[in-house]
Amino acid sequence: MTAAAATAAALFFVLWWMLQGEESPWVPAGLAASVVMLVAAFARLLVARKVSRQHRVHEPVEWHSQTESGRRSYEDVMRSRSMHAAALRGLQRQSLDADAKESHEGHRRVYELCSEYLASAERALQTPAIQPDGRMALRAGVERVRELQKHHLLIWARDSARSLTHEAQQRTRLFEKVETANRALECIDSALKIYPDEEQLNVSARAVREFIISSRVAHWVELAERAAFKGYYQRAIDCYRDALYYLTRDRADLAGEAAADRITREIELLRVRLDSGDVIQPKPDSQNKKGRRRR
Repeated sequence: MTAAAATAAALFFVLWWMLQGEESPWVPAGLAASVVMLVAAFARLLVARKVSRQHRVHEPVEWHSQTESGRRSYEDVMRSRSMHAAALRGLQRQSLDADAKESHEGHRRVYELCSEYLASAERALQTPAIQPDGRMALRAGVERVRELQKHHLLIWARDSARSLTHEAQQRTRLFEKVETANRALECIDSALKIYPDEEQLNVSARAVREFIISSRVAHWVELAERAAFKGYYQRAIDCYRDALYYLTRDRADLAGEAAADRITREIELLRVRLDSGDVIQPKPDSQNKKGRRRR
C-alpha cells in the first residue's frame, strides 16, 4: 500500500504537469491517482482473504469447519499428539470464554464443538496408526471434553429455559404464554434426551410445566370470576370446569388437589345461586331505551 500511495502521488503530479494547459488539470490527475489506490486496496483485500482462508484450514485449534475435508483434518489432528494437545487447549479456552460471557448461545456453540471433537476422537481411536502414549492422551482428552460437553449443555438448557420462561411471564395472552413456555420446555427436553437422569433438568422441566398449568388455570378462573360478577352463573360454571379440567389432568400433587377443592366449592355455590334464581337481569331502563330506539 505504501508503494501504491507513492505511485499514485507520482502519477498525480506528472499528469498535473502535463495537463497545465487544460482547465482544472487536477481533476483528471486526481481521478487517475484514485484509480491506482482503489486497485491496490482491492488486491490487498483479495490477498488478505486468501491468507485468512489458508490460516483457518491449517489452524488445528479452531474447530469451525463443517465440511468433510475439515472432518478429515480433525482426524489428522487427533493422530498427532502435539496437534491434539493444541486443539484441546483451544477448546478449553473457548469454554472459559463462554463461561465468562454468560451467553447461552455461546454455551450451545461450545457444546457443538465438543460433539465434533468427540466424534473425531472416536474415529481416530479406531485406527491402529496411533501410538500407545498418544492413545492414552486421546482418551484422557475425550473424558475431559465429555465433562465440558455436559457442563455447557446443562448451562445452555437452563439459561435458555429461564430466559424463555421470563419472556412468557411478560406475555398477556394465554396462547402466547403457552407457546413461549413450550419453547423453553423443548430446550430442556433436547438436553434430557442426552442426559435423562440429570435432576437439574427434571426440576426445570417440572417448573416450566407448572407454569403452563397455572397460566391456563388462572386464565379460566379469571373468566369465571368475571362471569360470576356479571351474574352469568352458567358461564362461570363452565369456565370453572375448564380450569378444573386442566388442573386435574396435569397436576396431581397436594397443591393441585387443594386448588381443585376450592374450584369445586365455587361451582357448588354458583349452582345454588343458579337454582335459586339469583341471577342478575338487565336493567329495565336499558330495555326501555332499546325499545324506544327501535320505535
